[in-house]
Amino acid sequence: MFRPRSRLLVLLAVLALVATACGGNDDPADGEDAGAEEEMDEPSEPLTVYSGRNEELVSWAFDDFTAATGIEVEVRYGDTAELATTILEEGDASPADIYFAQDAGALGALEAEDRLVILPDDILDRVDENFRAPSGAWTGVTGRARVLAFNTDVLSADEVPDSVFDLTDPEWQGRVGWAPTNGSFQAFVTAMRITDGEDVTREWLEGMLANDPVVFSNNTGAVEGVARGEAEVALVNHYYLYRFLAEDPDFNVDNKLLPGDIGGLVNIAGVGVLSSSDNQDAAFELVRFLLGDEVQTFFGQETDALEFPLVDGIESPELPTLAEIDPPQVDLSRLEDLQGTLELLNEVGALE
Repeated sequence: MFRPRSRLLVLLAVLALVATACGGNDDPADGEDAGAEEEMDEPSEPLTVYSGRNEELVSWAFDDFTAATGIEVEVRYGDTAELATTILEEGDASPADIYFAQDAGALGALEAEDRLVILPDDILDRVDENFRAPSGAWTGVTGRARVLAFNTDVLSADEVPDSVFDLTDPEWQGRVGWAPTNGSFQAFVTAMRITDGEDVTREWLEGMLANDPVVFSNNTGAVEGVARGEAEVALVNHYYLYRFLAEDPDFNVDNKLLPGDIGGLVNIAGVGVLSSSDNQDAAFELVRFLLGDEVQTFFGQETDALEFPLVDGIESPELPTLAEIDPPQVDLSRLEDLQGTLELLNEVGALE
């Protein structure tokens, strides 16, 4: 959805202030590593990446890409929304070749301003169409699912609701935690506005508030709060649980998946290549590398913050498949319309 530049800059600036980060911002062809198989015919100029993903999480991938291809990568790390704002302000003079975003909304914001080029078909074909832009302007690299984290000392999975809409029932009064200032929560509410409409979303928010939810500042605090018994369930992203389990295998929290429910939204971390880049061929090579076996396997198996690989054939033994999650069908590009969500959350009093 098109937004005038001035409004879009305001939106991204607001998001940078109110959205607590998630994951990195928190608290090809068949065979091995398709991106590594196709070296450039001649040495390329260094690639410049603006990354909203955390340096500790992704820097190794850029190093491995350089080792495989000889193409140097210079990375500017920062908040996803702030980097998107910077790209818009820099215009065609931006030194960025690639934007690596923590969420689809920021990629959709740049797409709306024609700042991204259409990716080659061999890249797009690697990822299910539900996790890339319909226009082909960006693609997801990994996915994360919304879940209900619950205290296993108090509840069984069968006792946890199968839909977020059930959380407004009186029986859940004072038992549910949420983090309404968190960026991933706001993206989920935006998705609800898209799929169920403004009136239904407002009614759900008002019902939640009437049930006196336990308020947390972020997903990490919400999962910790559930473990301490401050809330019995909480609306969070799936991977926070695995961070705690890596430290304590007996951690008393589990995730309840919500197949087919908007509460089970799968958002992405993804990449786009800047239309102003003079180094687009090399940039495409890096995108192919991020969708190769090495990177996809790392995120699905070798990190304590497990994310969903988005390339078929890459398994994540600790996670269900995306087919099992059966996420709602949402055009993730439309998650860029977060300004309306912030206005709605303020109107109902969720951000007070």
